[in-house]
Amino acid sequence: MNKKWLFLLALIGLLILGACSESTIPEGTESGKTSSSSESEGQEVIYASTTDAVGLSPIMTNDSVSSSVMSQIYENLFERNPETMELEPKLAESYENPDELTWVIKLKEGIEFQDGTPFNAEAVKYTFDKLVDPATAAPRASLLEPIDTVTAVDETTVEIKTKYPYGPLLAALSHSNAAIISPTADQVQDLMQNPVGTGPFKFESWNQGDQVVLEKNEAYWDGAPTLDKVTYKVVPEISTAISMLQTGEVNFIDALPSEQLSRVESIDNVEVTKKEGTPVYYLTFNHSQERSENPDFRKAVASAIDRDAFVEKLNGLGVRSDSVLGPQVFGYDKSADEGGTAYDPEAAKKLVEENGFGDEPIKLLAANRDNFVLMAEIVQSQLTEAGFNVEIETMEWATFLDTARSGDYDLTFLSWSNVTSDGSEMFYPNFHSDNVGASNRAQYSNPEFDKLVEASRTTVDQEERKKYLEEANQLMLDEDAVVVMYHGVVTAATDQSIKGLQLDPNGQWFLQNVTRE
Repeated sequence: MNKKWLFLLALIGLLILGACSESTIPEGTESGKTSSSSESEGQEVIYASTTDAVGLSPIMTNDSVSSSVMSQIYENLFERNPETMELEPKLAESYENPDELTWVIKLKEGIEFQDGTPFNAEAVKYTFDKLVDPATAAPRASLLEPIDTVTAVDETTVEIKTKYPYGPLLAALSHSNAAIISPTADQVQDLMQNPVGTGPFKFESWNQGDQVVLEKNEAYWDGAPTLDKVTYKVVPEISTAISMLQTGEVNFIDALPSEQLSRVESIDNVEVTKKEGTPVYYLTFNHSQERSENPDFRKAVASAIDRDAFVEKLNGLGVRSDSVLGPQVFGYDKSADEGGTAYDPEAAKKLVEENGFGDEPIKLLAANRDNFVLMAEIVQSQLTEAGFNVEIETMEWATFLDTARSGDYDLTFLSWSNVTSDGSEMFYPNFHSDNVGASNRAQYSNPEFDKLVEASRTTVDQEERKKYLEEANQLMLDEDAVVVMYHGVVTAATDQSIKGLQLDPNGQWFLQNVTRE
């Protein structure tokens, strides 16, 4: 009897197993092909980041990791074409300037936020008003500081009045921190934890310190993306992230260190993308010091530094140019590539000897990250050879920024990523006298330079703006105000199955058109 029941149970089990097996066989596609496990897995991209996002609200954040997540969720009125570097409408349809203080922006119609809220002029007004409201304390409120009023003329028309003519306005509106948020969502939830935008991907979950997960926005106005899922995985050590890329645990990393480049390029089935970028890295003097006011001192330092020797150590991840504004930045002119003081160690030694510049020690401040330590070591050696007495002091990034801001150094290395790719947005925060003691860590103050930068900001005519920026750039080179070490190359390493990744010169990237093959 027991054997009979065992036989029946076994028979029933086989029938169930057969039915289940048959039901999981994928049906053929229209082309007659069948799906594969690799195609199914190909609907996700896993990106490894060495740090977690700070938050997911464009208004309340100002860091590159948060921006890389938010750029898939939110969108801007304008964006810069990564190939031509020209500003083009995104959520905007068009714009016009009835006068120098007025910008009338027409918006695209029929777009909704991911929570179903209509994208319209009121949403734009709500976003910008909140960004500039002092009560918000937005980290990048300065982006829209020149704005006086924002008016929703009708559903699809926004009028912006500025306090003074402001040429870089469209560049400011293309910044990731000026992305448009859902007013409805912002009033009922914390966008830092639960973001809502108009972009191709929407927020799914965030396990802080571990990963952020996004899913495709099926209702995206420009066509739903192919990817079903995007995972941002926190991997604190870049060496570990590279190992995970090699094993397939992740399939995308960026900002490759120059010393790890050959290792990444040797991995089978991994493609490395390199593109000239907007970041600039430079040596600056503490211009508030009497010694730095001496043009012979600045000339001696500039003459002693062999920047070509340093750039060679970057394995192709640096572009050599004297110009403060790089080739991918509005306001750049090719003639400035060789417009600075050339490397001349004998001239440097002569100036040091004649002026006794080697008698007083120089404190060279450096952050203990990226290529800053390497720059410090090479420059220390070269300055020492010229007769200077140089001592390096390194410190972690946050402390370094505070120390440089307070002017507690003689020489230091600084950098600027220039998200807007506009020369005014490089010169004004970093070198205008208005910002000494704040973002102007070089303590640089030059009335002639200030006037040129102000003119570039308060002129709406873009060709005129470019001329002012070229003059300001050359003025800094003539004065040896800074010594440009290199302009950055932005990088990404992806599994070869990833196609269509958009990598911008400012280091941001977009997954809207990515497919897995």
